[in-house]
Amino acid sequence: MRFMVIVKANEDTENGVMPTTEELTAMGNYNEELVKAGVMLAGDGLYPSDKGARVRFDGKGATTVIDGPFTEAKELIAGFWIWELPSLQDAVEWLKKAPFQEGEVEIRQVHGDEAFGEALTPEIKEQEDRMREQIASRGQ
Repeated sequence: MRFMVIVKANEDTENGVMPTTEELTAMGNYNEELVKAGVMLAGDGLYPSDKGARVRFDGKGATTVIDGPFTEAKELIAGFWIWELPSLQDAVEWLKKAPFQEGEVEIRQVHGDEAFGEALTPEIKEQEDRMREQIASRGQ
């Protein structure tokens, strides 16, 4: 199973406060442990929301662009990982080892093909597989 591990923003991350050398070292060591164990597929930190935008779809074909910053830092994302593990409990156990002093991190399972049932036709599945191969080949 794949999981998105969502690191919630806070006032510091929204104000662009960067981690210290010690914090970067601790997180680098943790990430290295995740990679060596075959858990981590991807992960990155995000710039504050003042460098972002939201696009709102109205259901009638119109869109509205809302520039950041956005309010309620605790509802925003400061970073993420994509992990592959056998269960949610395994993800929780790995996350407990993270070098965070405070804050909140959310774990959400990523949909697999089985979640889409009959709506995922062989043609759509083939298209998805082809795109995943293209994405993977870019990383090499």
